[in-house]
Amino acid sequence: MAANPMKVTHVALWTADLETSAAFWSKYFDASIGERYESRRRPGFASRFVELNAGPSIELMTGPWVPDDVARAVAEVPGWAHIAVSVGSCEAVDTLARRFDEDGLLVSQPRMTGDGYYEAVTRTPDGSLVEITS
Repeated sequence: MAANPMKVTHVALWTADLETSAAFWSKYFDASIGERYESRRRPGFASRFVELNAGPSIELMTGPWVPDDVARAVAEVPGWAHIAVSVGSCEAVDTLARRFDEDGLLVSQPRMTGDGYYEAVTRTPDGSLVEITS
Protein backbone atom coordinates (compact mmCIF):
# COMPACT_ATOMS: atom_id res chain seq x y z
CA MET A 1 0.00 0.00 0.00
CA ALA A 2 1.39 3.43 -0.98
CA ALA A 3 2.12 6.06 1.65
CA ASN A 4 -0.71 8.51 2.21
CA PRO A 5 0.18 11.79 0.42
CA MET A 6 -2.20 13.90 2.50
CA LYS A 7 -0.82 16.88 4.41
CA VAL A 8 -2.05 20.19 5.74
CA THR A 9 -1.34 22.86 3.13
CA HIS A 10 -2.62 25.88 5.02
CA VAL A 11 -4.75 27.02 7.93
CA ALA A 12 -6.95 30.11 7.87
CA LEU A 13 -7.55 32.80 10.47
CA TRP A 14 -10.29 35.42 10.38
CA THR A 15 -9.08 38.92 11.15
CA ALA A 16 -10.79 42.28 11.48
CA ASP A 17 -7.69 44.07 10.13
CA LEU A 18 -5.89 42.22 7.36
CA GLU A 19 -2.91 44.57 7.07
CA THR A 20 -2.24 44.76 10.83
CA SER A 21 -2.37 40.96 11.04
CA ALA A 22 -0.02 40.58 8.08
CA ALA A 23 2.41 43.05 9.67
CA PHE A 24 2.32 41.04 12.94
CA TRP A 25 3.40 37.82 11.20
CA SER A 26 6.08 39.64 9.23
CA LYS A 27 7.49 41.49 12.27
CA TYR A 28 7.63 38.65 14.78
CA PHE A 29 8.02 35.54 12.62
CA ASP A 30 9.91 37.01 9.65
CA ALA A 31 7.17 35.62 7.42
CA SER A 32 6.77 36.44 3.76
CA ILE A 33 3.39 38.00 3.08
CA GLY A 34 1.60 37.31 -0.18
CA GLU A 35 -0.27 39.81 -2.30
CA ARG A 36 -3.73 40.88 -1.22
CA TYR A 37 -6.50 38.87 -2.88
CA GLU A 38 -9.98 40.38 -3.20
CA SER A 39 -12.84 38.09 -4.16
CA ARG A 40 -15.11 38.92 -7.07
CA ARG A 41 -17.62 36.29 -5.95
CA ARG A 42 -17.89 37.35 -2.29
CA PRO A 43 -17.85 41.16 -2.09
CA GLY A 44 -15.73 42.44 0.78
CA PHE A 45 -13.75 39.23 1.24
CA ALA A 46 -9.98 39.69 1.11
CA SER A 47 -7.06 37.52 2.13
CA ARG A 48 -3.27 37.31 2.21
CA PHE A 49 -1.10 34.24 2.67
CA VAL A 50 1.62 34.13 5.32
CA GLU A 51 4.56 31.90 4.43
CA LEU A 52 6.86 30.69 7.20
CA ASN A 53 10.14 28.86 6.58
CA ALA A 54 8.51 25.43 6.64
CA GLY A 55 5.18 23.75 7.13
CA PRO A 56 1.74 24.90 6.09
CA SER A 57 1.04 28.51 5.26
CA ILE A 58 -1.49 30.68 7.08
CA GLU A 59 -4.27 32.42 5.19
CA LEU A 60 -5.40 35.64 6.85
CA MET A 61 -9.00 36.39 5.84
CA THR A 62 -11.28 39.38 6.37
CA GLY A 63 -14.66 40.70 5.37
CA PRO A 64 -17.18 43.26 6.55
CA TRP A 65 -18.99 40.53 8.51
CA VAL A 66 -15.95 39.81 10.74
CA PRO A 67 -16.47 41.29 14.23
CA ASP A 68 -13.79 43.55 15.72
CA ASP A 69 -13.35 41.05 18.56
CA VAL A 70 -12.99 38.06 16.26
CA ALA A 71 -11.02 35.93 18.75
CA ARG A 72 -13.77 36.16 21.36
CA ALA A 73 -16.47 35.38 18.79
CA VAL A 74 -14.54 32.32 17.59
CA ALA A 75 -13.80 31.18 21.16
CA GLU A 76 -17.54 30.94 21.81
CA VAL A 77 -18.03 28.18 19.23
CA PRO A 78 -16.27 24.86 18.65
CA GLY A 79 -13.22 25.11 16.42
CA TRP A 80 -9.48 25.68 16.39
CA ALA A 81 -8.03 26.95 19.67
CA HIS A 82 -4.55 28.09 18.59
CA ILE A 83 -1.70 27.76 16.13
CA ALA A 84 1.69 26.47 17.29
CA VAL A 85 4.83 27.73 15.56
CA SER A 86 8.15 25.99 16.20
CA VAL A 87 11.06 28.44 16.27
CA GLY A 88 13.76 25.78 16.62
CA SER A 89 15.18 26.12 20.13
CA CYS A 90 14.44 27.08 23.72
CA GLU A 91 16.67 30.12 23.28
CA ALA A 92 14.63 31.28 20.28
CA VAL A 93 11.42 30.87 22.31
CA ASP A 94 12.93 32.99 25.10
CA THR A 95 14.08 35.70 22.67
CA LEU A 96 10.75 35.94 20.89
CA ALA A 97 8.82 35.83 24.17
CA ARG A 98 10.84 38.83 25.41
CA ARG A 99 9.90 40.77 22.27
CA PHE A 100 6.22 39.93 22.73
CA ASP A 101 6.44 40.84 26.41
CA GLU A 102 8.04 44.22 25.62
CA ASP A 103 5.20 44.91 23.16
CA GLY A 104 2.50 43.87 25.65
CA LEU A 105 1.42 40.81 23.65
CA LEU A 106 2.74 37.93 25.76
CA VAL A 107 0.04 35.77 27.37
CA SER A 108 2.20 33.11 29.02
CA GLN A 109 5.92 33.20 29.90
CA PRO A 110 8.14 30.41 28.53
CA ARG A 111 7.74 27.12 30.37
CA MET A 112 8.00 23.38 29.93
CA THR A 113 4.49 21.97 29.51
CA GLY A 114 3.23 18.70 30.93
CA ASP A 115 3.26 17.17 27.46
CA GLY A 116 6.93 18.00 26.91
CA TYR A 117 6.88 21.25 24.92
CA TYR A 118 8.94 24.29 25.79
CA GLU A 119 6.61 27.10 24.86
CA ALA A 120 5.37 30.62 25.39
CA VAL A 121 1.97 31.93 24.30
CA THR A 122 1.15 35.22 22.61
CA ARG A 123 -1.86 36.80 20.95
CA THR A 124 -2.25 38.15 17.43
CA PRO A 125 -3.64 41.69 17.07
CA ASP A 126 -7.12 40.12 16.89
CA GLY A 127 -6.53 38.05 20.02
CA SER A 128 -6.00 34.60 18.46
CA LEU A 129 -3.55 32.49 20.43
CA VAL A 130 -0.16 31.47 19.05
CA GLU A 131 2.03 28.99 20.90
CA ILE A 132 5.73 29.55 20.26
CA THR A 133 7.50 26.22 20.69
CA SER A 134 11.11 25.08 20.57
